[in-house]
Amino acid sequence: MYNINTICDYVILRLKSEGEDFLTNLRLQKLLYYVQAWHLAFNKEKLFEGDFQAWIHGPVNREIYDRFKDSKGLYSEIHLADLLDENCFQNIDEESRKHVDVILENYGKFSGTQLEYMTHQEEPWIDARKGYSPSQRCEIVINNELMGDYYRARLQ
Repeated sequence: MYNINTICDYVILRLKSEGEDFLTNLRLQKLLYYVQAWHLAFNKEKLFEGDFQAWIHGPVNREIYDRFKDSKGLYSEIHLADLLDENCFQNIDEESRKHVDVILENYGKFSGTQLEYMTHQEEPWIDARKGYSPSQRCEIVINNELMGDYYRARLQ
């Protein structure tokens, strides 16, 4: 299992080195969520350490939030200069890189706002926010088993 910062750096490196115009903090969080969710669906285990909480704007990993909170807002652009390890790809096995690449190919075309909307329509985030109003702060952890089951069922 990887450290989430390693996978985060790989996502940033891959998108920005391919000429991605605008990778926002919001979009990065949602892409990491889908990387983890689909890994749980396909492999029944996490790709990286850490969980996602059901925040107002969709799933958020606290460690990644804390990493950028002092320098980036929700809609701030993430740059190559924000990498912790520019050689992160060397620390990720080929199968895991392929998994991330497939998720980015499928979800990378969406904006942060579109990804936020998508997560708001899906059971894992909805379930974690039961009892909370749409604008109410929530730090409930999204259930990993539910994430895996939900996305695995979408394959049917």
